[in-house]
Amino acid sequence: MGDPGGIGPEVLVKALADEDRRVRARWAVFGLDAPMRDAAERAGIDPFWERVTRDDAAGLASWPIGVTLIDGEPDLAQPKRWPARDTPEAGELSFRFVEDAIGCCRLAEDHPLRAHGVCTAPISKKGWDLAGKGRFPGHTELLAVRFGAERAGMMFESPSLRVMLATVHLPLLQIRDVFTIGCVFDAIELGHAGCRMLGIKEPRIAVCGLNPHAGEGGILGDEEQRIIVPAMKMARQQGIDAQGPFPGDTVFNAAVAGDFDLVVAMYHDQGLIPVKLLHRDDAVNMTVGLPVPRTSPDHGTAFDLAGQDRARPGSMAAALDLAARLASGTPERAS
Repeated sequence: MGDPGGIGPEVLVKALADEDRRVRARWAVFGLDAPMRDAAERAGIDPFWERVTRDDAAGLASWPIGVTLIDGEPDLAQPKRWPARDTPEAGELSFRFVEDAIGCCRLAEDHPLRAHGVCTAPISKKGWDLAGKGRFPGHTELLAVRFGAERAGMMFESPSLRVMLATVHLPLLQIRDVFTIGCVFDAIELGHAGCRMLGIKEPRIAVCGLNPHAGEGGILGDEEQRIIVPAMKMARQQGIDAQGPFPGDTVFNAAVAGDFDLVVAMYHDQGLIPVKLLHRDDAVNMTVGLPVPRTSPDHGTAFDLAGQDRARPGSMAAALDLAARLASGTPERAS
C-alpha cells in the first residue's frame, strides 16, 4: 500500500476499483484498512476487498479470488487519515508491508500463499530513514538484498519510451565514485534483459553520454571514451545491439520516434525527466534482475495531494497491469 500518509491508498483503491483489472490476478494487498476505506469513501467507491489480519493470512488455504487486504495493524486504533508528511511510524509500516510481500514471493513454488510478483505503491525514503531503515534508499535496494540479486536495476516502461538507469538514488556529485565500466555494462545488459522480459526479442539500445554533447570528443569530459565506450564494446561482445554514446539532449527524441527500444541513461534525472514529461500518468518503474517481477508507479507519495481525492491513478493502474502480465508470462500490452 505504500506510505499510509501519502497517495498510495488512494491510487491503489482507484486502480483496483476497475473490475476488469481485478480479475486479471489474485491481489493480496499489504496495508491498512482504515486509510483504504477513507480513500474509497472520498472517491465514492464501495469497498471491494476482503480484510484479514496478518495472523489470519497465515491460515489461508490459498489467496482468494479478487482482492484481499492483509491488515498490518488490526489492533491499532487506526486513524483514517495519517499525517501527510514523513513520519517514523508510517516509515516503519510501509517498510514492513514490502517485507511481507517479499516474504510471500520467497515461499516455495507449491506453497498456497506463494506470490508471483510485487507491485509497490510509493514510500517515503525519508520516512524509512526516520524509522531506522536508512540502509535502504528505496524499494530497489531492499528488493535486491532480500532476493540475493547480484545485480538489479531500475527500468521504466511507457507507451513510447523505455529507459534504464546506470546509477539510481545518488547525490549527483557522488556519481563519480561509482561510475565505472562495470556500472554502465550492467545497465546495458540488464536493460537488454528487461526488454526481453517485455517481449522484445532483439532490443535496439541507445546509450547516453554522461557529459554535455556526449563529451564533444573529450573537450567536455572523457568519461565517454574511458568508461562508456568500453562498456558498450563488452555488451556488443555478448551480442547486444548497443549504440552510442549519444548526447542526452537528443537521443530521447530518436527513441520516441522508434529508432531504439531502450535508452540507457547515466543518472537518475537524465532518464526520468523525459519519461515523466511524456508519460507522467502511465509510466511504470520495473526492477530488472530479480527472480520475480516487481513494478511500481513512476511517482512518489505526493503528500501535497494526499487526503484530497485529487490523485490520478493512471501510473498505479499501469504498474498493476504490467505486474500481472509479467507474472502470467504475457508481457505485451493489450491492443
